[in-house]
Amino acid sequence: MTTPSLADIVKAYDVRGTVPDQLDDSVARALGAAFAEIVLVRDGARACVVGRDMRDTGPDLVAAFADGVASRGRDVVLVGLCSTDGLYYASGALDLPGAMFTASHNPAAYNGIKLCRAAARPVGQDSGLADIRELAQGILDGEVPDPPGPRGAVTERDVLADYAGFLRGLVDLSDIRPLRVVVDAGNGMAGLTVPAVLGTAAGLPALPLTVEPLYFELDGTFPNHEANPLDPANLRDLQAAVRAHGADLGLAFDGDADRCFVVDERGEPVSPSAITGLIARREVARAVADGTPAADVAVVHNVICSAQVPEVIAETGARAVRTRVGHSFIKAEMAQHSAVFGGEHSAHYYFRDFWFADTGMLAALHVLAALGEQPEPLSTLMADLSRYPASGEVNSTVADPVAATERVLAWGAEHGVEVDHLDGATLVHAGGPGDPMWWLNLRASNTEPLLRLNVEAEDSVTMARVRDEVLRVVRQT
Repeated sequence: MTTPSLADIVKAYDVRGTVPDQLDDSVARALGAAFAEIVLVRDGARACVVGRDMRDTGPDLVAAFADGVASRGRDVVLVGLCSTDGLYYASGALDLPGAMFTASHNPAAYNGIKLCRAAARPVGQDSGLADIRELAQGILDGEVPDPPGPRGAVTERDVLADYAGFLRGLVDLSDIRPLRVVVDAGNGMAGLTVPAVLGTAAGLPALPLTVEPLYFELDGTFPNHEANPLDPANLRDLQAAVRAHGADLGLAFDGDADRCFVVDERGEPVSPSAITGLIARREVARAVADGTPAADVAVVHNVICSAQVPEVIAETGARAVRTRVGHSFIKAEMAQHSAVFGGEHSAHYYFRDFWFADTGMLAALHVLAALGEQPEPLSTLMADLSRYPASGEVNSTVADPVAATERVLAWGAEHGVEVDHLDGATLVHAGGPGDPMWWLNLRASNTEPLLRLNVEAEDSVTMARVRDEVLRVVRQT
């Protein structure tokens, strides 16, 4: 039999593949052994934490991975079912490297692994993942035998209550006005974490919240809809339930509950850029209240976030730090600038108080606090944080992404735009009186022959015009 090729499943930031043809027990064991060698041994860590989401294939893959780690003489602490940010909590609180078995919002046939160093520091292609892939491939090919010596121990530990208590300690909801909130867990891990953090399932005091649950049953087959709230189709049940219950807001989480999406009391989606602006204001204000001058406070955002995000950050007196799309870039900039907060257009939210890692649940707590600390509805609260019409991400399949990008750059030159290449190509038209502002970003997919277009403008007519013109150039129509 031929051994699997790990190049097919070890991506830029994580491991992701179908089970069992791409990811099986032998692959998981090899990756566990390689993770122990590349991260634990080199970093001097005696143990790691391992968690999993609700997918049926998780227990066997976790057991195999743990066996691989133990084969290298390192211990494993199994934390069982958890959200990805729950695994990051365990990594941070215990100061241990970690592995989270999840395929996030991918369909049921998939599983995967997100890896981190101690204190939730990322492991990506340029920070150890390529070395792990190479060593694991050698193990699978029979070129690297297990070393002699004692095996590590495998133990279990429940961290859910500690995770819930830690988050509650960062944002106090005890004195907010009563709120009714609909939560769509999408049959993912929010079905476990929401009752613990927002309810009393972990033994914490009751909050002034009435939670209306949607799809809290853990089910890795996703019987109701995909656990991917980035697709508007997967928000429809939440929107209808918010209106039906007369709720103050709705929250939707993806499969591993590290992303949180928000809809207002009308059932209208609130853009992640608007949520980024809201939380940025709160985190900057908290840092200033603790004695840090606003000018010394940094907030990170990626190139796809709305133009209102750096505007809002500047209005607080803090520094906006712009970075590439992707959690490894965000986390690196967060650490470099000791940023209090970071936001992405994809609804990943990162916090200095959470080891610079992303947590959808902490973002949700901030939204609930901001809403409950004042009397207005969410739509009113968010009104000045949704300043510019945006296209959302529009994908185009093209035979030659480089040539298509060059055509767009030539088109931009005719319109006198400023261009930067921090991540793909960003074209900015500053505008002026009678000449509306607009900007766009065009990025190539790392894995498919796709170009991803995002356009934002001062008004909806300009946005639609620029979007349609650029799509014609990209697609040569």
